[in-house]
Amino acid sequence: MGISIIVTGATGLVGSEVIRAAIEDPAIEKITAISRKPLPVTNPKLTVILHPDFSNYEPLQSVFQTHDVCVWALGVSQFQVSKEEYVRITYDYILAAAKAMLQSNPSLHLMFVSGEGADQTEQSGRLFAKIKGRAEKDLLALPFKKLTILRPAGIRPIHKNPNAPLLYKLLNPIYPALEFMFPKHVIKSTDLAKAILLVLQNRSRTGTCTIHNQELRKRSE
Repeated sequence: MGISIIVTGATGLVGSEVIRAAIEDPAIEKITAISRKPLPVTNPKLTVILHPDFSNYEPLQSVFQTHDVCVWALGVSQFQVSKEEYVRITYDYILAAAKAMLQSNPSLHLMFVSGEGADQTEQSGRLFAKIKGRAEKDLLALPFKKLTILRPAGIRPIHKNPNAPLLYKLLNPIYPALEFMFPKHVIKSTDLAKAILLVLQNRSRTGTCTIHNQELRKRSE
């Protein structure tokens, strides 16, 4: 029996890449994208649920009940929004969703796309590190039977994404050089998606696991 996955952040860099790879992966039977906006891609395996309020998951209980894995790739650059909005998107939304998932389906495997440098002590002066670390810490405190924290570093976009922040678009031309000079600190978006799908297909593993950028690169080889 194939695997059914939920993907959030489906219009972003990671989420769109996961969907693209999952469509081509015969092990993935069903993909449900939870998104505020329609997606530019259609496929028989893909269902898009337009969901305007990521603080309320009452309408999604049946979705959580009928899927095996949720890849939480919803996020935003700290340079795009205010501090309050960044905390709401990066922390509040995932914690509210995680609690709703546990209530609906305690066996659901949650895969949280965090980032290299996330600081669970919250001592970092960087907003990204502090809030991603807070989200990791509080997710780990929840009784998930299976929780994976993914910590990619610099993600090199392989496909153009019109929703990418301006800063990321400006960095895109120099990513090949960065990857050559600092291979441990960069991962191609396609390799990240491949690694995520390989991890979620390991149904026998239980418990919590944190996978850093270098390990993600190895798993995609």
